[in-house]
Amino acid sequence: MTYQVIYADPPWTYRDKANSGKRGVDFKYQTMGLADICRLPIWELAGESCLLAMWWVPTQPLEALKVVEAWGFRLMTMKGFTWHKTNKLKGNSAIGMGHMTRANSEDMLFAVKGRLPERLNAAICQHQTAPRGEHSAKPDIFRDLLVQLLGDVPRIELFARTQAEGWDSWGNECINSLELTPATILAAPQNQPQNIPEIIPTPDSEVAA
Repeated sequence: MTYQVIYADPPWTYRDKANSGKRGVDFKYQTMGLADICRLPIWELAGESCLLAMWWVPTQPLEALKVVEAWGFRLMTMKGFTWHKTNKLKGNSAIGMGHMTRANSEDMLFAVKGRLPERLNAAICQHQTAPRGEHSAKPDIFRDLLVQLLGDVPRIELFARTQAEGWDSWGNECINSLELTPATILAAPQNQPQNIPEIIPTPDSEVAA
């Protein structure tokens, strides 16, 4: 099975002092190193015409580009979508920590393998406002916008928390549509929760070149 849309929200490891401790991402969810993300054989999931829509960390653009290249894609734009975060109850901007300025947005890059899939809706805007949910969770609207953009094509969400209707999924919090390891892709038993297999860490230096 191959896909025309691959939607990914990798659990990036942050390179700052807030990475650990009870306020850091490592306390809130399991993260992966750059080398381990790059080693996932996403290139085997991509069809001849495939869009990669991937969330990335603004302090680590080079890491995002290494993943794009390792997965067999070429970059279109670092800002396919920008999510302006708001508070669910008050509706005002949700202000984070940031660097120099206070952060209140996240970006999704677009990359392509093969030829660019046909765009069905030319009216979709890059900047989208939506309320913030639990830590690191992205709004459902972005899945819907990708479908509006490219249509009801074969699609998968990687590092998913739930299995969305119409999407295949892979992650450690959802029912998986396949088993994905650094070397092999196998069909998963239907309707059976699958944990992400343990990946033997590889030094980041192996993908740094």
